[in-house]
Amino acid sequence: MNPPLHNARPTPPTRRTVLQAGSLVLLLGTQQIARGATIVAVRVWPAPEYSRVTLESDQPLRTKKFFVSTPPRLAVDIEGLDLSPELRELVAKVRPDDPNIAGIRVGQNAPGVVRLVVDLKQAALPQVFSLAPVAAYGHRLVFDLYPENPVDPLEALIAERLRDTGEITPTSPHHEAPPPSWSLEAADPLGELIARADAPRKPAAPVAAPAAPPVPPPITLKARHTDRLIIIALDPGHGGEDPGAVGPAGTREKDVVLKVAHLLRERINATTVGGNPMRAYLTRDGDYFVPLGTRVQKAQRVQADLFVSIHADAFTNPAARGASVFALSQNGASSSAARWLANKENQADLVGGLNVRAKDRHVQRALIDMSTTAQINDSLKLGSVLLGEIGNVGKLHKPRVEQAGFAVLKAPDIPSVLVETAFISNPQEEARLRTGAYQEQLADALMRGIIRYFAKNPPLARSRSV
Repeated sequence: MNPPLHNARPTPPTRRTVLQAGSLVLLLGTQQIARGATIVAVRVWPAPEYSRVTLESDQPLRTKKFFVSTPPRLAVDIEGLDLSPELRELVAKVRPDDPNIAGIRVGQNAPGVVRLVVDLKQAALPQVFSLAPVAAYGHRLVFDLYPENPVDPLEALIAERLRDTGEITPTSPHHEAPPPSWSLEAADPLGELIARADAPRKPAAPVAAPAAPPVPPPITLKARHTDRLIIIALDPGHGGEDPGAVGPAGTREKDVVLKVAHLLRERINATTVGGNPMRAYLTRDGDYFVPLGTRVQKAQRVQADLFVSIHADAFTNPAARGASVFALSQNGASSSAARWLANKENQADLVGGLNVRAKDRHVQRALIDMSTTAQINDSLKLGSVLLGEIGNVGKLHKPRVEQAGFAVLKAPDIPSVLVETAFISNPQEEARLRTGAYQEQLADALMRGIIRYFAKNPPLARSRSV
């Protein structure tokens, strides 16, 4: 009788069974990954020009979209996704004062397919596109909702001026006291397919009004009279999906520069040059993203006399400090630091999220080379007076205007500068940038520089006037 074989090796069929089981696990895992995309964040960015909805996920999302014009709404089927609490949050993120979005509905349209419906307040030209991971973001699915009939910004500025002079009646019954004056003399079939989310809408948080600015000293300068509206395009950098630089204490560049721009707008709107009114036009008036080429186009569309882009610098060395002013260069950057900064600022479109397929060729050509010698010379004059005034309220990083290939400075017919107000990466300067007092000082300095520029360089005549 043979003894039992306690140490016999596994037979080949047993090995095949193990391999088959492993293959089955791998196959199931692959299927689960294909259907297992996770939403990590949802965001809604309302703005007069367009409203943006962003879904951020750990994997790319596949979509099918269709638009219904009556009533206007965009429906998007997102494949490989299940309804989650994060997606339901979108319902509550729509603000009642959103100019474009009336509401958002989400529901499980089919297994592994979520349907998202954006109800719109007006006819729209929606864009849906995907963005690859960049900076702190994962995969992003973006809905940009542009109104079909946008408002002419120049007509809006003229109408604002006429309301101020009493020639037309304001539409709002509320009137704010003007800031101190400066003068320079001389049926729904889609809804049946989805479940309405039951999360309550959150009202928009009230925004505290900035403290009233101190009355600046009167400035009396002579300038040639031109009978028309003088327009200054103010360009607060970054915004929306693009926070810009972030200081050691968490201060975001996009927030600081928008506050400075609002303060400067108050001063510009209370100023006259040679008896002619001034008006500020902001390329963004809230927390939303504007592509670099669009910023240039917007300034040209309102026939701006000057373009001032406002930023807060950052560098790898936290000891770097001081304000800087930059103009465009046709012949390379004036320093390696200027080149580094221009490259960094020109990457804003990647972070903010630009729909490259919708970027028209005119804008692409505009960003390649639209500079002229006359524009650069005038920009250097403007930059010089701004730098001198800023040096009176804070430390300067460089004593002269620097030059580099900044995309937002390439309007050939508008003197354009980029102002780095301070290094937000420096703890001391970050703390100063956060204070209302320093923001007021910066706005005053920029206003004085603009006035002194026009004293020596009167604005040219223009066909559209008030």
